[in-house]
Amino acid sequence: RRGKEQIVYIKLNELHAFKNHPFEVRDDEEMRAMVSSVKDKGVTQPAIVRPREDGGYEIVSGHRRQKASELAGYADMPCIVRNLTDDEAITQMVEDNLNQREEILPSERAKALKMQLEAIKHQGSRTSGQIDPKDAGKRSNEIVAERNKMAVKQVQRYIRLNELVPDLMKLMDEKKLGFTTAVELSYIGKKNQNYIAVAIDSQQSSPSQAQAKRMRELDEKKLLNGDVIDGIMMEDKKEVDKVILTGAELSKYFGKETTPREMKDQIIKLLDDWKGQQKEHEKPEKKTEPEK
Repeated sequence: RRGKEQIVYIKLNELHAFKNHPFEVRDDEEMRAMVSSVKDKGVTQPAIVRPREDGGYEIVSGHRRQKASELAGYADMPCIVRNLTDDEAITQMVEDNLNQREEILPSERAKALKMQLEAIKHQGSRTSGQIDPKDAGKRSNEIVAERNKMAVKQVQRYIRLNELVPDLMKLMDEKKLGFTTAVELSYIGKKNQNYIAVAIDSQQSSPSQAQAKRMRELDEKKLLNGDVIDGIMMEDKKEVDKVILTGAELSKYFGKETTPREMKDQIIKLLDDWKGQQKEHEKPEKKTEPEK
């Protein structure tokens, strides 16, 4: 933790966006709620900024607060000024945004994690001892994973998404392309990725994970082209014989202490009871014999 830091009010026109800021400031429901809160209470959490060589300040954390203050009609906002190196600023910018934002697009997370990884690698290559002692001896992607409460493999997958062409990245953000499928496609050459994007648009259908894997293998063998992609994309996709329920969906019906196995057993028991009730309803009614 830092010592006591002074909060100062800085004019909004003196605040500048962070260079290559990976997080978009969207005019959505979340922003409208933030504007309403700023009008009611003001900005309760100061932004983190650093001095610019050309004058003014660069926002490290607080881009949405700046926009909300502007939309609320304020001329300035509370800030904490820190003298941060580029690497320190990138690391703080990524961590603050990933931990504070509710809605983060996959492309935003991918770009942010890559920026943080490169900053940590750069810090580690210096001899000035800027790396936290507790991170000594760890690989850069392990440090990124720990700081963002993610698995190392998941960090690697997100960073890999930066190899997607813009059209495929956009389809993933729009949830028209699955995350795992997008990771597979990221290993394909850019020219063929563009062909795939065109095929998705023309057929209004995205490749399955199995199709993406096959296209990746063909691309590695230099056997993939536009015609092959169209052929694969036109194949009927086999429906996977399973239904997936997320932890968030199940948490509405089970306590936090319930294990996945206990959830499964309870669900199967309920389905068995339901099936028995259905059979009872399906039994034909017995014909009553006419009175003699």
